[in-house]
Amino acid sequence: MYTPRRHARSEHLPIRELRYHLRRWGLDADPAGRPPIVMLHGWMDVSASFQFLVDALADDRVIVAPDWRGYGLTEGPAVDAYWFADYLGDLDAVLDAVSPGGPVDLVAHSMGGNVAMLYAGVRPQRVRRLVNLEGFGMPRSHPDKAPERLATWLDQLRKGGRLRDYDDRPAVAEKLRRNNTRLPSDKADWLAQHWARPAPHGRFELAADPAHRLVNPHLYRVDEVTATWRRIQAPVLLVQSDHIDHFHRFVHEPEYAERLGAIPGLSRATVPDAGHMLHHDQPEAVARLVEDFLA
Repeated sequence: MYTPRRHARSEHLPIRELRYHLRRWGLDADPAGRPPIVMLHGWMDVSASFQFLVDALADDRVIVAPDWRGYGLTEGPAVDAYWFADYLGDLDAVLDAVSPGGPVDLVAHSMGGNVAMLYAGVRPQRVRRLVNLEGFGMPRSHPDKAPERLATWLDQLRKGGRLRDYDDRPAVAEKLRRNNTRLPSDKADWLAQHWARPAPHGRFELAADPAHRLVNPHLYRVDEVTATWRRIQAPVLLVQSDHIDHFHRFVHEPEYAERLGAIPGLSRATVPDAGHMLHHDQPEAVARLVEDFLA
């Protein structure tokens, strides 16, 4: 099994009526006065997902990564659906706790990257620099799809969310490798310890609230997103892999290039031989990009 080079410390904070779990690596305080690095994981993931990236960083920094509400070791509220704006509220409260006196550097993946981009526009003074790892956003939605989307959401509320369970953690590791064929077995085995939790009857399930599986009843409003991105003051580095999966094919369309034009200080980089989980596939390459940009 993979052996971490930097060991994480767990802590829990009261965040918006929830017992929020944060994972900390590295220094307790930076003698050079550099801001903390706050890492934000993606949908159906956990904060431990950043372990390989943290280990690949050459420099020691204050690094904090929360488990979003209803993921990992953070409890979920007593709800049957989740709302995207709550991630912004949670992040605001987390930063008040971990860096009350100044801005932070954000490193965020996928859904976490989308949260970070919106937050940097809403609270520009709280973000010094932002590294967005494949947080592309969503394809443009059309208003005539709203009735169908709402009907789907109502149908899913009736049925409730469900998560598949597994015989044991090796089966979870095998699932991780099927999801990402580039993931080595030693890292899959390590991730499975954090990605899954015991379920009834001696089985294991993902460490996530099943309600996260429900479709978002709100359409993705590109105009509102770009209006928020225009307010970003921090330099932004968008890092993507050289492989675009079926869902993310829209990033090659001209409309998406126009969307990115709303970000004032945008730089871009591509990581070869990697997929959507590029911080798992090529942690050393991603670490060099992160370090150079944050420096």
